[in-house]
Amino acid sequence: MTDAQADGARESAPSVSSRREFVLGACASAVALAFAVAAGAGLPFGAAPAFAFTPPAGGGLDAFLALSQQLTGRTSFDPILAKRVYAALAKADSQFTQNVAALNAWLQGHASVPSDTVTQALAVDQPNLAKTVGAVMRAWYLGLVGDMPNVQVVAYERALMFDPVKDVLTIPSYCRDVPFYWAQKPSIT
Repeated sequence: MTDAQADGARESAPSVSSRREFVLGACASAVALAFAVAAGAGLPFGAAPAFAFTPPAGGGLDAFLALSQQLTGRTSFDPILAKRVYAALAKADSQFTQNVAALNAWLQGHASVPSDTVTQALAVDQPNLAKTVGAVMRAWYLGLVGDMPNVQVVAYERALMFDPVKDVLTIPSYCRDVPFYWAQKPSIT
């Protein structure tokens, strides 16, 4: 290649600084779009968000699953385990189905409240609903329903608390003692 051809190729090729400007501009646009969507202003042509929470009416199993999905951020649950958890929670609390319906209605009206702060938001005004949120989360993550001494184990190996470490932790295939046995102070002999 001659010097004249090399100069012509350099002039026609984009410069490093123009590529950097393009990448920085694209990143800035992405950040601006993310903030606009988070603020609710990024929906084109007045469209509704695709992730709007619309649970089934009532407090049945489907409403419970919608509530569980909203609280845990999961998209699906094992159907057999879900039925077991729902039945145990409904048996442990006579107001459970009504509370599920009320929680779903509350979550629809308070879509801006992050799922990890729902209990705090409910604690002051509606403590019975906050208690139901805690019971649902405890059932899914710990696999336990009820209070001592009437605790029912509804899930052990499939409790959600094991999901974050399932690739590195071997889950014991049996429960070694009563729930929370490790929290008891050992006797000194």
